[in-house]
Amino acid sequence: MLMMPKPDQSVLARRSEIAAALRGIVAGEGVIDTATQMRVYESDGLTAYKQLPMLVVLPETTAQVSQILKYANANGIKIVPRGAGTSLSGGALPLEDGILLGLAKFNRILDIDFENRCVVVQPGVTNLGITKAVEQKGFYYAPDPSSQIACTIGGNVAENSGGVHCLKYGLTANNVLGIEMVLITGEIIRLGGKHLDSEGYDLLGLMTGSEGLLGVVTEVTVRILQKPETARAVLVGFPSSEDAGQCVADIISAGIIPGGMEMMDRPAIHAVEEFVHADYPLNVEALLIVELDGPQIEVDSLIERVSSIAQKNKSKTLRVSNSEAERILFWAGRKAAFPAVGRISPDYMCMDGTIPRKKLPEVLAGMARLSQKYDLRVANVFHAGDGNLHPLILFDANEEGQLDRAEKFGADILRLCVKVGGVLTGEHGVGVEKRDLMPEMFSQIDLDQQLRLKCAFDGQGLLNPGKVFPTLHSCAEMGRMHVRGGKLAHPEIPRF
Repeated sequence: MLMMPKPDQSVLARRSEIAAALRGIVAGEGVIDTATQMRVYESDGLTAYKQLPMLVVLPETTAQVSQILKYANANGIKIVPRGAGTSLSGGALPLEDGILLGLAKFNRILDIDFENRCVVVQPGVTNLGITKAVEQKGFYYAPDPSSQIACTIGGNVAENSGGVHCLKYGLTANNVLGIEMVLITGEIIRLGGKHLDSEGYDLLGLMTGSEGLLGVVTEVTVRILQKPETARAVLVGFPSSEDAGQCVADIISAGIIPGGMEMMDRPAIHAVEEFVHADYPLNVEALLIVELDGPQIEVDSLIERVSSIAQKNKSKTLRVSNSEAERILFWAGRKAAFPAVGRISPDYMCMDGTIPRKKLPEVLAGMARLSQKYDLRVANVFHAGDGNLHPLILFDANEEGQLDRAEKFGADILRLCVKVGGVLTGEHGVGVEKRDLMPEMFSQIDLDQQLRLKCAFDGQGLLNPGKVFPTLHSCAEMGRMHVRGGKLAHPEIPRF
């Protein structure tokens, strides 16, 4: 069962006073305090966990965010930043005694600079909105999560989101040039900018993927790319997931870096085809989508090489997109995998682990065994090129015990990822979903060092508490830790 920090009753007792203070900062409808209106904020995309916030505040300017954080810091009030709420790890799960800081009104594109190939946006701008703003000039923003039509760039920065094209063009961290952020003290700072590199500590890299624990991002500068001359997709069916996994490894080892390389197993293929009608083959156990882009002569050569590698790995079907519409249709199926699976199961839990590519066949076999152990079906969708797995565990929350089995199944998948040399998350973040699994990957000393970093930014632990770290340290306790005989001595620390 998920445990969160116990609510601070002294803060709850001041709820009306806090609401009045926030209305003094954000006028009009910027403060929401009724249960009915706050219900839409009770969870993010990880809907298994729900909690109404104490209050919701919707600022419109960086100055307002600064005043809100300064007030919260002075009064010991917790803050949970939230973008579009598409997070799948519970990163935006509210707190009973905390203010939920919604950034939906920060939705403007501030500057488009084609000469420097960058765009400056507010954090509430959607991922796809950036591409829509620049595509008329032949540019696009490369990271493309499946939720790109809804997810915001601020949330992408918080979770270091990826997408189907991150194999060649990188995650959010590789495409963000600068940010404006507000510290818990209310101070406003800038990291990076339109220039390609910065001196000193890489604080921009530190903030990307920090899950709202270090500050609140109020502006983002991202790089944009010119669309490639040619892009074609190869759709390949295999008799087994192991064969498809080996094909992925062989393509990468051959020195080919596709624009994107995605994989689906039989349950996902059938669900997607019924939903999108992308003309996927239904007589295969696994499907691989390999996109190759660049100059036409290079793409033609790479298609031949990929086709040859697929044949060596027992491919049963192979189609190459012959038009831009067909290429988009191939990807439409993959992008719709999550809603498509919702049609075949009352509930599902989307996991997110990353493994070395060569371990893909081993992990697929392990997940099949776990599926039998927990008596739950699993549909697999992967960012196969970079080893980022998205198993979708199918269950019915109305059936007693199924949610508990699904959670245990998911935890065992992530333990398997770590066991084979992988990590707990590729792009969804830790949040609350993987928080208690962090010791599977990190020692206590590792975690303490990470927490010391948080304490440097947030001495009272007010920013998104209860997320990422599995043990409840206060920064004061961290300061009392010292070295004895070459080892860190730790006080007794309660678990959530």
